[in-house]
This record gives sequence, structure tokens and C-alpha cells, in this order.
Amino acid sequence: MSDKAYQHAPDPPWIFRTYAGHSTAQKSNALYRSNLARGQTGLSVAFDLPTQTGYDPDHILSRGEVGKVGVPISHLGDMRALFSEIPLEKMNTSMTINAPAAWLLAMYVALADEQGADRKLLQGTTQNDLIKEYLSRGTYIFPPGPSLRLIGDMIAWCYREVPKWNPMNVCSYHLQEAGATPEQELAFALATAISVLDTVRAGGQVPEEDFEIVASRISFFVNAGVRFVTELCKMRSFTKLWDEILLERYGVRDRKARRFRYGVQVNSLGLTEPQPENNVYRILIEALAVTLSKDARCRALQLPAWNEALGLPRPWDQQWSLRLQQVLAYETDLLEYEDLFAGSHVVEAKVAELSKGALEQLALIDEMGGAQNAIDYMKAELVGSNARRVRAVETGELTVVGVNRWTDSEPSPLSAGEGNIETVDPKLEAEVVARIQAWRAARDPAAVEAALADLKAAAIGGRNIMEPSITAARAGVTTGEWAGALREVFGEYRGPTGVAIVVSTGEAEDVEAVKAEVERVSQVLGRTLTYLVGKPGLDGHSNGAEQIATRARACGMEVVYDGIRSTPEEIVRRAKESRAHVVGLSILSGSHLDLVQEVVRLMRAEGLDHVPVVAGGIIPEADALILKQMGVARIYTPKDFRITQIMGDVVRLVEATALEQA
Repeated sequence: MSDKAYQHAPDPPWIFRTYAGHSTAQKSNALYRSNLARGQTGLSVAFDLPTQTGYDPDHILSRGEVGKVGVPISHLGDMRALFSEIPLEKMNTSMTINAPAAWLLAMYVALADEQGADRKLLQGTTQNDLIKEYLSRGTYIFPPGPSLRLIGDMIAWCYREVPKWNPMNVCSYHLQEAGATPEQELAFALATAISVLDTVRAGGQVPEEDFEIVASRISFFVNAGVRFVTELCKMRSFTKLWDEILLERYGVRDRKARRFRYGVQVNSLGLTEPQPENNVYRILIEALAVTLSKDARCRALQLPAWNEALGLPRPWDQQWSLRLQQVLAYETDLLEYEDLFAGSHVVEAKVAELSKGALEQLALIDEMGGAQNAIDYMKAELVGSNARRVRAVETGELTVVGVNRWTDSEPSPLSAGEGNIETVDPKLEAEVVARIQAWRAARDPAAVEAALADLKAAAIGGRNIMEPSITAARAGVTTGEWAGALREVFGEYRGPTGVAIVVSTGEAEDVEAVKAEVERVSQVLGRTLTYLVGKPGLDGHSNGAEQIATRARACGMEVVYDGIRSTPEEIVRRAKESRAHVVGLSILSGSHLDLVQEVVRLMRAEGLDHVPVVAGGIIPEADALILKQMGVARIYTPKDFRITQIMGDVVRLVEATALEQA
């Protein structure tokens, strides 16, 4: 305690979360209750890719993806199991779900009603940012217009029914993961928030006198990288710019309503596979960037585990990240002081610089008609920024300890031996599929049919989608059926790749050398070396594939890249049509064994077994051996960060294969 002006009784800490969910609703529930018992104060639910993209576990695109990067939630029964013995009225729950956000919130509210909870007391956040899905993460379903309409429906419904819920969580986290500069992260996220507020205002579901209430419930989910000073100033810039936008653009007078409310997951892009123990330090430094400045402090914080670059973290790894937050909040005196950086000329100058750059980008996006109309531009900008970042790591201009400098290392006892990462039982998918088939068999078909008909009628007629969705949840409708009904009304969307119009990273010696090799080998082949880059399954993390495609094109190859979410059948068909000399598969969701095996099988069936297959992603060594036994010629993981070297290796592989067949 202190009577000094700059010191006070400790502020309450931010909400402690860990981003978690895997295998089944039952196993995830056990993990949640264990984490809460260890001092976690909020839940952050990770859903698997079929759930995030609106498919049931038995859909063809779900093959190999069930329960891998999150928990499968297909119906209200799964939601009951997920939150068993957890009273929703007393919990603060964040759900990273985006495209089917309205559906998952509908099931959450339906369950809360079953528990007898007061809807007015429900607290939490739905990550519901479809613009960033088109730009970076790839778990979109519907086109931009209908997606914004669904967000507007959620916001209008929540402000009446669940007023403590944050129905819109603008997510800049994945923009930075996709290579965004701080200025781009600021501008693109704020442009998205503007498009959402404009949608709500134009929708007419919220009276003008209540617009301040809606504005106050917009929250953000932000990334914090390792460049500590820049990231701290970025947060202060976010706070400043959001306050100005709400005041000047929307006339929000209440200062409290203009507060920049944000949660954070610190940077996963910077976590390294080599010397992964160094990630602990990176995570701590990144956490400080979003907690030290009181005037720009996060409201909730979730930290990745140190070994996420290796695979799925274990409960102990998540606990270690939770303990870091607890030490910072409860053992230090951080929460007792006013803002440590107020009046700093260094911080003020950096904030001004970042704000200026962000406002210039915002002006450009405004000229294009807003974020909805600027998706192609923003995607290309992100791919270009990421290409420059990757190139800087390759050349050593940007130091990454243990990766491109000081690479000699003692063996790490933390990552040695078996069981150093969590694994998902391969039998799981069949069990989940059997459960959903049993669920469908046990429900009332007439009630399901009526609920889906009313859902489609609401979508067609412009009625708010939330109450029909809650009714559908109670009737036993599944995630795939809900999304399928709306697909019939709204259609589907295919996001831009950003690859075709990206500028080359330059005429560096190594690139030019590989380019010469491509020309030489192309002459041997009789046509330009053709590289098909494929993203099988539902994994939308396309950064790696985009950088491979971009560099391959810079090296003179003919590149075939159709973007995310292809079936193995589609990839093999494209390989045949394009007469590809090599097929590269990029998978970061942990589904590499299932999906690569299927691609290889289909290639053999189509007479393409002479075409070498290479694979890239977060692939443990044991899995790499299995893939090689399947016939995969090369395996590339994050430690293989020199992309031009990969290109040279691919050229040599194609030439050697051609000579063998000659």
C-alpha cells in the first residue's frame, strides 16, 4: 500500500487463460476443470477445424482433421459434455470460432438456459472476425457480405439478450502471424472494426441512442511479438486510434465506451523448433509488452506453451505458461503503479510514428470502399510483408537465436524422450463419427427439418439469425447442418491467395543461382519445371505454402497454387492436369499422416507415382520417418527456414527423378 500519487493498492489482474481443447468434448472438459483448479480464471476454447469451418466429423473434408487442433463440437450434446460441472453463469468463456460463431454462441446460450443461468450474467467473447480469416487463417465459410450480416445479427441480439457478452472480437493476432507490420496490424484490424460498426448502423436493428452500447462491446484480440518496445507502443497506438475513431467517426461521447478492450495471445510465429527452450524467454518478454503499460494493458492474456513449434502441448506445458502469468501478476509489484511510460518522449514518438503509418493505410482502405472491398489488396500486402520477413531471417538481417545464429546446442532435457508432446489417438475420429451418427438417429427428424427450414427462411428474409439458431440447437441440428443450410442461402467463398501479384524479394545471388538451375533443368525436361503446391484438408494456415509458392515463382518455376482447403482428389487432379514435376503438400494441423498418405495413394492410382512428393509443416521426427516410408521424398519443418535452399533441393530432386526415368 502507498499514499503516493504514482502508487496504489494492486489493480485486479487480467483474466488468465490457456487456449485449449482437443480429442473429444469429454477430454477437453477434464482439461478445463484441471486448469481452473490450478488458478486459471477464464476459458479459451480451441475448436477443431471441421467445427471451425462448418462440417460434421463424417464429412469428406473432415477426414484426418477431427480433434487435432481443438475439440469437435457437432451438436448441443457435445456442448453439454464440454462444459459439464462448469456453471456458465459464473464463467468467462472465449470461443475462437469465427465463421460459425452465431451457431456456437447459440449452443452455448441453449446450454446456459438448460443450466438455469440468467442470460444477462453470461460473460465471454466470440472471436468473430471474418475479414482476417480471408487474409490469414482461412476458416471462412460465407462471402464477405453475408458474413458481415451474421456478425451484425449477433451484435444486435447480444446487446439485448446477453449484454455482458462481447459478440465481436476483431482479431489482429493472425495478421501478425501472416507477416503484418505493426502499422498493417493496426490499420487492417481497425478497418475491420469500422466495417462491422458500419454494418450494425446500416442494419437498423440497434436504435441510434444505443449505438454507444454496441461500440463499447467491440473487443479485440491482439498479437504481441518479441520486439518489445515496438509492441508496447503498438498497444498504446491501438488505444489512441480506437478512441479517436469512436469519437470522431461515430460520435461516441462516453470515454468508458471508447476504451480499447483487448485480449492477447503472444506470438506463436516466433516460437522456434530448434532450441525450443528459448521460447520460454520469448513468451515472457512478449507478455511484458501487453502488461507493463497500465493505460494500454490487456484485459485477458493467454500464453502459448514453449513447445508449440514441436506439436500439441501437454497439460504440464500449459500449466507452465499459466504460472508465468501468476508470477507476473501476484509476485511482482506491477499492478500497484500508474502507467510507467506516461511522458516518455521515446514511447510518445514511436506511438506517433505507428499511428501515422496506420492512418495512411486506413485512408487507402477507405478509398477502396472499406475492408470488405480491400481484401485482395490487404492479402497481397501481407504476403509481401511476410516474404520480406522470411528473407531477412534467411540472410541474417533479422536474428533468431538458435535458428540463424548460435545454432550449436546441448541436447535439451525438456524435449528429450517420448511423450514430450501431446498426441491424439488415431482411433478418435471413428469414435466421434459413430457418436454423431448415433445423435442423428436419436433425435426427432420433424423437429430438425422444421428448425432448418426456419433458419433458412430467416437468412433469406433478413430476420435475425440468433433465435432460429438457438431453436435449431435445441432440436438437435448439427454444426454441419447449420452451416449447410446457410451455404444454400449465402453460397461459399474462395479467398485470394495473395501469391500471383506479390513482388519478388529481389535478385539475390542465391535466388539467381537457383533460377539458373531451374532454367537448365527445364531444358532437360523439355518445358518449365512445374511445382504444384497443395493445402489438403481444412488447415487454413497458408503462410508457409504462400512463401513456398512465391519463392518458387521468383526462382523461375511454373507454380500451381489454388489456395487452401483442397481434397486429396482435387490435388491429384490438378497435378495431372498441370503435368506437375513435383507436388508439395503443406499441413500444419497435425493431419499430415492421414492426408499425405491419401494423396500418395491416389497419385499411384492415377499413374503419377513417378512424380515426387514433398511435405512441409510441424512434423515430429517419428512421423517424418513414417512419411518417408509412404514414399514422400523430402520433409521440411520450421527449422528449414532457408526457402531458397529448399527450392534448390526441389530442383535437384526433380532432375534426379527425371534422369532415373530416362
